[in-house]
Amino acid sequence: MGVVELLTYAITVFVMLFTVVDPVGLLPVLIGLTGSISQKERGRIVTKAVLVAAGVMAFFALFGNFILVYFGISLGSFYIAGGVLLFLISIDMIFARPSRARETRKEEEEGRKHLEEIHVFPLAIPMLSGPGTIATVMLLKSLAEGDPLRLTVFSISTLLVIFSSWVILRAGAMILERIGQTGVLVVSRLMGILLSALAVQFVVDGIKSLF
Repeated sequence: MGVVELLTYAITVFVMLFTVVDPVGLLPVLIGLTGSISQKERGRIVTKAVLVAAGVMAFFALFGNFILVYFGISLGSFYIAGGVLLFLISIDMIFARPSRARETRKEEEEGRKHLEEIHVFPLAIPMLSGPGTIATVMLLKSLAEGDPLRLTVFSISTLLVIFSSWVILRAGAMILERIGQTGVLVVSRLMGILLSALAVQFVVDGIKSLF
C-alpha cells in the first residue's frame, strides 16, 4: 500500500469526521448552555463531553460490524443509508437549520439543561456523537478493509478529530467572540457543501457494492 493512498485515506477520515462532528457549529449551543458559568467550569464540562463522545465512537468502531452482521445488513446498504443521512445533515448545515440527525426536540433539550448532565446530554449525545457521527465512523472504518496499517491511520485521524474538537470547544467563547455568529454560519455552510459531495460519493459506492 502506497504512502499516497494512506495519506489520502487519512485526510478523508479527518475531513469527513470533523465535518460531521462540526465543533465550530456547536459553539453557539455550548455558549448558550454554559453562558452563566465560569470558563474553568465550562472547560471541565467540555472535557467530559468529548471523552463520552470518544467512548461512543470507539464502541461503534469496534463493534459496529458485528451489529450489522447481527441484523443482516449488507455493507452496501449501510453505505447508501449512511450517505443519505450525511446528505440530510449537509443540507441542514448549508441552510443553517438544526439537524434532526444530531439534535433532539427543543422541549427534550430544555428538560435536561442541568449543568451536571449537559456533558452527556446534549453535548456528547447527540451533538458530538449522534447518528451521523456513528454512521460516519462505521463507514470510514469499513474502508480500512481490515488492513492493520489503515486501521492505525483511521485511529490516529479519529483521535486528531476528537482532540481538535476539544481544543475548539475549550476555546469556544473566545473563538465565537472573534468570528461572530456570521463567521460560525459561514464555516458551517462551507463544511456542509463539502459533506454533501462526500455523502453522494458514499451512495455511489454503496450502489456499486450492491450491483
